[in-house]
Amino acid sequence: MAENKSEIIAGAVVLAVALGFVVYAGKLTGASAGGDTYELSASFRSADGITVGTDVRLAGVKVGRVTSMALDPATYRAGTTIAVANGIDVPEDSALAISSEGLLGGNYVEILPGGSPLYFEPGDQIEFTQGSISLVSLLMKFVGGDSDQAPSQ
Repeated sequence: MAENKSEIIAGAVVLAVALGFVVYAGKLTGASAGGDTYELSASFRSADGITVGTDVRLAGVKVGRVTSMALDPATYRAGTTIAVANGIDVPEDSALAISSEGLLGGNYVEILPGGSPLYFEPGDQIEFTQGSISLVSLLMKFVGGDSDQAPSQ
């Protein structure tokens, strides 16, 4: 009988630790019950490096996340929907850019706020976007140089 009690206690401890990890992971990734955000959409020429769940930041502070991505077959652009926390008003002339955390860091979506006194409403489309820049192509241009120039004598 004592052996059964120790197994039950050990099982309860394992379940409590597992639940703790789930709660911690939810807080770490910014998962929420929903209802406290509003959605905006945007279209990127290149959305390399971002996926559903990628952070959306304003002034380096996480204010939302990417909620959906799909290819628009008519324009061949990456249609993206982001969820922004309620209380964060985004000016109408703002832009979205895909930025990198550094050479080894991941990408995130950055809101570049404008100066308009008017703000986006839920469901609005952000027109001004800047897609991701390929680090490999930049390095190749730097290493290869500009081949269009004639050699100097």
